[in-house]
Amino acid sequence: MSIVFDEKNQNFNLSTKDTSYIIHLAASQFLQHVYWGKRVNGFTLNYLLRYFNENKCDSDGIRDELGLDVLPQEYPSYGIGDLRSPAYQVCLENGSTVTDARYKGHSISLGKEALEGLPSSYVEDISEAQTLEIELKDDLCGLKILLSYTVFENFNVIVRSVKFINKGNENLKLLRALSANVDFDDYDFDMLQLSGAWGREFDMTKRPLVRGSQSVESRRGASSAQQNPFVALMRKNADEDTGDVYGFSFVYSGNFLANVEVEQFGSARVQMGINPFDFGWLLKPQETFQCPETIMVYSDAGLGNMSRIYHKFYRQRLCRGTFRDKERPILINNWEGTYFDFTETKLKDIASEASKVGIELFVLDDGWFGHRDNDRSSLGDWQVDLKKLPNGLDNLAKSINQMGLKFGLWFEPEMVSPDSDLYRAHPDWCLHIPGRDRTLRRHQLVLDFSREDVCEAITKMIIDTLSTVPIAYVKWDMNRNMSEVGSALLEPERQRETAHRYMLGLYKVLDTITSSFPDILFESCASGGGRFDAGMLYYMPQTWTSDDTDAIERLKIQYGASLVYPVITMSSHVSAVPNHQVSRITSLTTRANTAMSGNLGFELDLTKMTDNDKEKVKEHIKYYKQIRKIVQFGDLYRLKNPSHGNEAAWMFISQDKTEAIVNYFKILSKCNYKLSVLKLKGLDANKRYKIDGTTEIYGGDELMYAGLIIPELKGDFQSCSWRLKEIDG
Repeated sequence: MSIVFDEKNQNFNLSTKDTSYIIHLAASQFLQHVYWGKRVNGFTLNYLLRYFNENKCDSDGIRDELGLDVLPQEYPSYGIGDLRSPAYQVCLENGSTVTDARYKGHSISLGKEALEGLPSSYVEDISEAQTLEIELKDDLCGLKILLSYTVFENFNVIVRSVKFINKGNENLKLLRALSANVDFDDYDFDMLQLSGAWGREFDMTKRPLVRGSQSVESRRGASSAQQNPFVALMRKNADEDTGDVYGFSFVYSGNFLANVEVEQFGSARVQMGINPFDFGWLLKPQETFQCPETIMVYSDAGLGNMSRIYHKFYRQRLCRGTFRDKERPILINNWEGTYFDFTETKLKDIASEASKVGIELFVLDDGWFGHRDNDRSSLGDWQVDLKKLPNGLDNLAKSINQMGLKFGLWFEPEMVSPDSDLYRAHPDWCLHIPGRDRTLRRHQLVLDFSREDVCEAITKMIIDTLSTVPIAYVKWDMNRNMSEVGSALLEPERQRETAHRYMLGLYKVLDTITSSFPDILFESCASGGGRFDAGMLYYMPQTWTSDDTDAIERLKIQYGASLVYPVITMSSHVSAVPNHQVSRITSLTTRANTAMSGNLGFELDLTKMTDNDKEKVKEHIKYYKQIRKIVQFGDLYRLKNPSHGNEAAWMFISQDKTEAIVNYFKILSKCNYKLSVLKLKGLDANKRYKIDGTTEIYGGDELMYAGLIIPELKGDFQSCSWRLKEIDG
């Protein structure tokens, strides 16, 4: 059993195959965190308990000196003696914000229930997981809190979430409702986060914990390119391959907070959940509020092992649908090839060239609808522009199908242009505050997805197109964050619910559309990686990783994204040179090797390429078709971090360790330097591997412990790739 309650010692033991997580029920009332780390066989660990006074009150109801301020807790409240950051806070009708929810009972069950209205991990068989549900209750106000812990034993994952239920007779208002809290005894950690900006997503930033609070968060209405909803605590000796690492990943796509507070005695409190900033939720009697999930991973073998745990779990128990276990198609997108300036003939010419080199899917990006000749109009008017496509979208799709390519289409359904028929008919359908100016970004506004009527209208528009055109792929974009966050239909006391209600509306729309079209591959995008999070992966199994298509910039972006997200979820394209974002000129081979380290695509005008370059593209595509199963479903091992020097390298290994793909990149050329050695990882030390295309044969032990000589690569921005295959004998 992965979850056991030891009644004698009042301990809950949650065990995966390699880890243990232990909770003590202190004084039969308070949940005390005891241990999280490498699996231990004996799990009482009561000798670790300290700092607790039973907190009894005298006859006048006056509480004795508190021990809660130093007690390592599982889900701390506000106002009863713990002066650190609370996990939740509630305002009562009398205006007070003090709550005292204590243990009332628990249950242990097989499997895992889905979260209502939210993305969540799942089981395919109830035997895969066990769920512990602990009930806390504040008897004075009637607030009931259900803490959920699901243990995926063979995945080495613990999933946490929280549900609030108003069992009282008065209204309650949630001011803070986080999904997870873990108290560590010390703060001898570095905190790792994924920060950045548009075009510079997923920069790995590490800093030592210091006394006080340190956090990453988003207040933008989306998980954001600036801060990804993930943090890891690393012991000081931890690196890619060694040491203790604790990972926290939030399954949510809106405003979030990941906070670490180091208090006076040196303990570290880690919290993750919906950002309390500008958040509130009115909870009437018998109403409930469900918090999103936090996925927690412990690794005693560094960041690499933590990543592989997340990759396997997200590939197999978060992503869903027809394409979860399918190899992803090689596509060409016309965006950087034409932008808004295209005709039906031009699109067909690009598609024709694409079919000749082995591309499998043609994607028509922005500009096909309304009178969309630039980014100043027509969002919300999802009808084909017959000036550009006089024979209609359906005819174009069928023509491309006849060339042997599937057809894909770009949408930005959450946005509206002021210059659109939709906005002129429904100016109140966007997020706005009465009497306030409406801030434009990219000449567009955000539709109010907290409104059911808006969600229904947009869902119908998208379904009408998907039902009438043979579409095999949808790119779902979102190009601006929220401002003037208010809804015309919500009463004043519910206005701070708008941002979260927006996410609930979006998730409902996504669930309806993706469920209605299971054979369409959906890819999410938010100006690139502005909403690349576990929540979106539940509905769309891949994401456009960044609008920056430069191969060298993408090394850092894809390296950082791989810390949490599987390679199969990352779309990466070969684009033209000079690159449109940074004007860099990079060889076609390096551009291809970078793009083949994810889901390969192309974003350029093939009709402008030389015959020689088109032959190279054809060779790269042929090679990728041979290796993409290993890349997309194999185990990733990071070898060289591009943020730490002049090189980048990683490798993909098949599950049976019989094949591996190794990609190496040299960024800038140097004078008078010796050839370096690349030590591989993850191979079977007892197997012998042949380098494809050569006669060279090495033992797995030789490749890992001695290494592979990197050939001389002349010039800047060079790369090479090796394919290793096991041989007998």
